[in-house]
Amino acid sequence: MRIATFVADATPPIGSPLGVGQVPPAVGVTDRLSCRGAVLLSGEAPVVVAALDWVGILGGGHRRWREALAEAAGTSPDRVAVHTLHQHDAPGFDPDAEVLMAARGHPGQGYHVRFAERAIADAQDAVRAAIPYGEDVTHVGAGAAPVHRVASNRRVLGPDGLVAHVRYSADRTPLGRTAPEGIIDPLARVVSFWNADRPVAVLSYYATHPQSHYRERLVTSDFVGLARDRVQLDVPAVWTHFCGAAGNITAGKHNDGSPGNRPVLTARLADGLAQAFAASAANRAPAGPLGWGAVQVGLPVADHLRHGRPQRAFGGDVNFDNASDAAFAARNGDTAEFDLGCLSIGDIRILHLPGELFVEYQLAAQRLRPDLFVAAAAYGDCGPWYIGTRLAYDQGGYETGRWSRVGAGAEDVLFPAIAELVGGSVDDAQSPSDITATAPRLPS
Repeated sequence: MRIATFVADATPPIGSPLGVGQVPPAVGVTDRLSCRGAVLLSGEAPVVVAALDWVGILGGGHRRWREALAEAAGTSPDRVAVHTLHQHDAPGFDPDAEVLMAARGHPGQGYHVRFAERAIADAQDAVRAAIPYGEDVTHVGAGAAPVHRVASNRRVLGPDGLVAHVRYSADRTPLGRTAPEGIIDPLARVVSFWNADRPVAVLSYYATHPQSHYRERLVTSDFVGLARDRVQLDVPAVWTHFCGAAGNITAGKHNDGSPGNRPVLTARLADGLAQAFAASAANRAPAGPLGWGAVQVGLPVADHLRHGRPQRAFGGDVNFDNASDAAFAARNGDTAEFDLGCLSIGDIRILHLPGELFVEYQLAAQRLRPDLFVAAAAYGDCGPWYIGTRLAYDQGGYETGRWSRVGAGAEDVLFPAIAELVGGSVDDAQSPSDITATAPRLPS
């Protein structure tokens, strides 16, 4: 096995729209954004994994990124995984919606079109330039460590089992700050690649929304990007970080949204990542065989996006959110197709998944194969936005309404596909909904 790492700048110019939908343009840059990742080279076609400091790439935009990096690496798009870290003070990319907006005389309201294409070209160039300098991988390490006082479940349940409080990324309410953390994955996971005693690439995974203070029109990679950059200083290899299944996970319990809390969250996450890297270094083993598995699933489209409703809404209110809904509905009909991937190296499995998955999918995958080291990267194709568990759709809450473009039946399709990728059986397994059912509730 050989591995080549790449980094490309992905910082938008001043004046670019940020976030999702019609967001006031950026007035400044707090820190630079990047696209970074690795090309894994073996006897088969290359595999590319990449993480981007943007809020989301959707539908045709996700396909465009995969095709571009595949061309640069000399591989096929089904062997390319591109994910975002979902920072809200960063660009989004939905060219399908842009086509609809431009046709109505409103181009460039969702994202800076020329910049987005330039960012893709820059990432292509970085991949091409990296491959000749790929390094031998003699050993691979895997390690995990807890991250303290960062993640919390945003869905605080009342005694009736319904969502009583939504804990956003910043929460100043007494209830949000005192309610239990709820269901989270407390561990940061790291996979490190070594040439003898020297690290040559690092991949890390942790499940939480990345916002501290935000919507201030200042471009930033926020505390997840800053934590990644901090641990990078002590490791002589490109460090690529991925957001796990964090659709229902934020820092809200531990974050009041004050600017002074960003460095606190940064330090806490960086400490967990550093400890996980140290564990991976201690657990190095000779590089096992490299494999890539892929499966396509059809997820049921949410009722509110069927039967022409998004198109009618867009016809009456021309804005980027409505255009994005209309584009998703037109593209998918009753079923939306998404690609899932799994990178395997020895006893390591890394899942590459779409959308803002609830953390229960990640936990269920790990419990399917306790004999393996299972990590997950979500926020691939963000077309569906939130993907809840079957039970969660009956509990109410922010994520399983307007901002979920798939229905409750998604779990029945998605979980068996995840099980297939990691080599597990769902017959006797704890499902994502089974885990949802264990969430703590507020007292009567």
